[in-house]
Amino acid sequence: MDLSNLKPAERSKFSKKRVGRGQGSGTGVQAGRGHKGAQSRSGWKFKRGFEGGQMPLHRRIPKRGFHNLFRIEYAVVNLDTLVDRFDAGAVITPELLHERGIVRNRRQPVKVLARGEIGKNLTVRAHKFSGKAAEKIAAAGGVTEVLS
Repeated sequence: MDLSNLKPAERSKFSKKRVGRGQGSGTGVQAGRGHKGAQSRSGWKFKRGFEGGQMPLHRRIPKRGFHNLFRIEYAVVNLDTLVDRFDAGAVITPELLHERGIVRNRRQPVKVLARGEIGKNLTVRAHKFSGKAAEKIAAAGGVTEVLS
């Protein structure tokens, strides 16, 4: 390769197609827009979800029930998990649960549920406790602290 056989990249040197410039150009008359209808007019654009007059998908699908926008999703941790992963006397916080990979989402509030038995005194700090979980932790000599 040298300067004598350089050439531009393939298909990079075409002039822009100029439509609507007379019949001799090949793209005169309707200028590639077909005959009549909304798409042939200027200012026409698809609406979101438009399917050519067919009932759009978001209107065809049945809608049922109620979706609460203000619902709080909790990251759930059970007592048996805490017993397996932590030693007696440990202070368990949401940050520590995230570090150990027990809770995935750092921003989700943590709720402790009562599955399993607990025989260690643990200090558990979480955003919410089920009634049974709080009872079991207290019975084992542990402490529950509710975070705001």
